[in-house]
Amino acid sequence: MSFPVIGVVGGGQLARMMAPAATALGLELRVLAEAEDVSAVPAVPFAPIGDYRSLDDLRAFARGVDVLTFDHEHVPTEHLLALMAEGVNVQPGPEALVHAQDKLAMRAAVDALGLPNPRWRAVHHVEELTDFGAEIGWPIVLKTPRGGYDGKGVRVLRSATDALDSDDWFGTMTPLLAEEMVEFSRELSALVARTPGGESRAWPVVHTIQVKGVCDEVIAPAPELDPAVARAAEDAALQIAESLGVTGVMAAELFETPGRGPGFLINELAMRPHNTGHWTQDGSVTSQFEQHLRAVLDLPLGATDVLGDWAVMKNYLGGANQDLYSAFPAALAADPAAKVHTYGKSVRPGRKIGHVNLVGGPGSDPVDLRERASRVAALVRDGVPVPPIAARTTASALQKPQETA
Repeated sequence: MSFPVIGVVGGGQLARMMAPAATALGLELRVLAEAEDVSAVPAVPFAPIGDYRSLDDLRAFARGVDVLTFDHEHVPTEHLLALMAEGVNVQPGPEALVHAQDKLAMRAAVDALGLPNPRWRAVHHVEELTDFGAEIGWPIVLKTPRGGYDGKGVRVLRSATDALDSDDWFGTMTPLLAEEMVEFSRELSALVARTPGGESRAWPVVHTIQVKGVCDEVIAPAPELDPAVARAAEDAALQIAESLGVTGVMAAELFETPGRGPGFLINELAMRPHNTGHWTQDGSVTSQFEQHLRAVLDLPLGATDVLGDWAVMKNYLGGANQDLYSAFPAALAADPAAKVHTYGKSVRPGRKIGHVNLVGGPGSDPVDLRERASRVAALVRDGVPVPPIAARTTASALQKPQETA
């Protein structure tokens, strides 16, 4: 039997990072790319340009692949149903994927499973929105059910006056999702994978740090997390994956809420490799990218143990340095244990262009790992040399990096 061909819809950094895992397993990876200059094109041998919103483009791309999977969740459900009717192996299937595409469908499914949701309501007009705010108390959060990511498609409404100013959103998408603004101690992520045959595995729950709605850092496992909360969060993610028929990698983003429910509330779902799982490239026995490929092919899943006491991931966005490679000599010399990953994107302020991973062995300190990863990331981003780690001995050098913008 020849090795299978996997087709990935979307040519972003997630598809790019699937390529080394596919090569190691002897698989052929193909990508339906949005343009010639997207991240994944240099990493795969076959990357035709096409529109994921076009059924004809999807149909042409699907010819000759053994399984079709995704770099993002935005492919129209009706197109996926049409492809499946024609015999295309789509993983995850549209019945599962809709819960990552549509936040209202996700909230309803979480309620049906008896898992911890924030208080929420589907609102069709401003009057329903203000009624909800009056019922549960301001502030509340208004979200577009589809299309939002990295803080986009989200408004915080602090009063009925703010709600009245949101009337423009109802003209573009109705209903909208209104939620309570959750008081939480930190954000967590529970990453799992599931095969079509029903095998599933979970990575340790991680602490995620958001800045302006974008994932900035990840610490694995989440420090000082109550073991009972960690088990409950893993179990919830596995239950969602099983109940919804998810295949491949799924991330459940969570709010840690001490004293409320099982200690967490579910924020959002993603059914693909996820930014909060990038640490697994260097910090886990099996990376999320290899696991996703295994899962969609219904192969046995790999171990998810952490390869040290701690692993951290630090994103870097576009900054002052337009020539990233010019900073590599200094960045790599500054901390030889750091693993620098770049996405092959043009540099724009605020655009995700790469991340740094660090794994700490016995006796390591996650605060120190965060500080080291942040310095390497800053050097690549800004091109400004910094002293080597060994030269920085002051206590202030080991303080916890700023967690909020």
